[in-house]
Amino acid sequence: MTTPFPIQEVAAQLAEQRRHWRDSHQRSQEPGGREFPSRDALAQTLGLLKGVLFPMRLGPHDLLQESEDFYVAHTLDAALHRLQTQIALELRYTQRSPAGTEEPAQALTRQFALALPGIRRLLDSDVQAAYEGDPAARTVDEVLLCYPGVLALIHHRIAHQLYVLQLPLLARIVAELAHSETGIDIHPGAQIGEGFFIDHGTGVVVGETAVIGRKVRIYQAVTLGAKRFVQTAQGHLQKGQPRHPIVEDGVVIYAGATILGRVTLGAGAVIGGNVWLTQSVAAGAHVTQASLQAAAQRPRNEPTLPAEEAAL
Repeated sequence: MTTPFPIQEVAAQLAEQRRHWRDSHQRSQEPGGREFPSRDALAQTLGLLKGVLFPMRLGPHDLLQESEDFYVAHTLDAALHRLQTQIALELRYTQRSPAGTEEPAQALTRQFALALPGIRRLLDSDVQAAYEGDPAARTVDEVLLCYPGVLALIHHRIAHQLYVLQLPLLARIVAELAHSETGIDIHPGAQIGEGFFIDHGTGVVVGETAVIGRKVRIYQAVTLGAKRFVQTAQGHLQKGQPRHPIVEDGVVIYAGATILGRVTLGAGAVIGGNVWLTQSVAAGAHVTQASLQAAAQRPRNEPTLPAEEAAL
């Protein structure tokens, strides 16, 4: 079969580029077969896990309640076997060897399985917070089925458990599946307390070392990001350093607000829309663009915005 395209030439150049990349990363001697997890396989596994967590809402459309327990047990077994395969692939990728990964993969899968009831409890609190926090929500079922913030949190609660189990690649893939679908970018390392509500959600960014307390509510386009990146003497970025905000219990952050650096938003604080913050805020403070502008015009040595000066 003839073709008008330069297939052989392009294929040869691509092969050369692959060899160059592998040589530069000291990966010329790779073991045979796939050595890292599959995004598609994880997406299918997540579909099963969602049905396990919420069988009558996210499971099969024809599921009957009298069959619920059987469905959960059967689907959980299938999901965990698939997950174990992906965990083994990450271990193989990390260790650069296919040998000795099956037993630790099985142990990690078992730990993940035991965490699922706790994940369900957290998600119940998130769904309830969304229902109570949005006057447009008519039922908790509507929240679970329709709200992108809840979908992002389902992924995050699963991804965070994988992150805790030191499976960062799997965790990141799970997080990015939600990011691509919802526009909400939550790093799996972020620590998020119960009753978290993301309203609307598009454009929300939560960094790896962010710590979020209980019953926190944020709106679309909120960023909990890093202010600067610490570098080594060789000029490389240091990984894992605390660099994102701490958000204490009951904080509300309105649309478009950007909070950068390892600052603390005190319990019950309210951060207004489009505010840019790089310093801590006292508990109970109300911060707006106007209050920040007024504070900037007065000399101060205090690194934290106190409630009486940040109030609306």
